[in-house]
Amino acid sequence: MGKHTLGELQHAIMQVLWERDEATVAEVHGALHPDRGLAPTTIATMLRKMEDKGVVSHRVEGRHFVYRPTVSEEMVQSSMLGEILDRLFAGDPAALVAHLVADHDIDDGEIERLRALLDAAERGKDEHR
Repeated sequence: MGKHTLGELQHAIMQVLWERDEATVAEVHGALHPDRGLAPTTIATMLRKMEDKGVVSHRVEGRHFVYRPTVSEEMVQSSMLGEILDRLFAGDPAALVAHLVADHDIDDGEIERLRALLDAAERGKDEHR
């Protein structure tokens, strides 16, 4: 697994932490509970695993552990996308983009955005030659 690859629940927990900067187990549980019905102990166990993985850290405030993310959302996106690229598309970004374009309804605005991103990437390469 990649350095910052997260399971679905871990990613949901990270989204709470990214949004709030830091949170207790009870706060994370409160944010996720309506959707998931998980026990606080499940959240606490998962946060410990995530700390072992190095994606969160904690400080102690009274009797509570207050967790905060140690990696950015961009770092996690990059790591997880890199893993998908390697595993499903043999490391070929063009194959990934072709799949996204073929399998999703992309409107004209999104096509223009993709063109602008490709143009910017090409300009960036030209500047580094």
